[in-house]
Amino acid sequence: MKRVAVQFVVIMFAISVATAFAQSVSTGISITNGQLRNFYLSIGDYYHVPESRVVYVRDRYHIHDEELPVLFFLASRVQVDPQVIIDLRIRRRMSWLDITFHFGLTPEIYYVPVRRVGPPYGNAYGHYKKHKNNYSKVILVDDDVVNLVNLRFMSDYHGVDPEAIMDRRGKGEKFFVMNDEFHKTKGENRNNKNNGNKGVKKDNKNNGRGKGNGRD
Repeated sequence: MKRVAVQFVVIMFAISVATAFAQSVSTGISITNGQLRNFYLSIGDYYHVPESRVVYVRDRYHIHDEELPVLFFLASRVQVDPQVIIDLRIRRRMSWLDITFHFGLTPEIYYVPVRRVGPPYGNAYGHYKKHKNNYSKVILVDDDVVNLVNLRFMSDYHGVDPEAIMDRRGKGEKFFVMNDEFHKTKGENRNNKNNGNKGVKKDNKNNGRGKGNGRD
């Protein structure tokens, strides 16, 4: 009887440990998926494509998350369906720079004006400085293009100084993690603004009446 009781306790303990572990793993996955979903939503919103299309491209062609903005940036820039870019990238195994030249463009399209430069952007901006009179000679590896496109996308979409994004990228931070934080901050600012405007609307209404009386 004692042996049965001991076995029961051991089994229940093992189940509780396994459940706790599963919950912790599930939470981690949930957090990561939430960050990625916000990233896909932001990409879709910025480049005017459905989020479902962003997710489909990522899952169907196994394109890295941080390369998705490059894909949709190029498709938007040359006004072709993203599938055209996918064919060049996946089936013909062309680099992002080769695809750029393929459409008669130069690396100038990736340039983002900044007040200062930090890693990992030094190499790219060094080429821009060296060949500022002929951008067709600028050499960018895939990582350079990914970093530059995401720099523009993140700074434009969230209204964040590119230097701040550059600093965080230099510390190895993922763009989808930054995007999630900026997204939440934007939402908090929007809520604060809306709450603040509740009292302002009444004042504006009174001010409007005063202006109207003045014009009559």
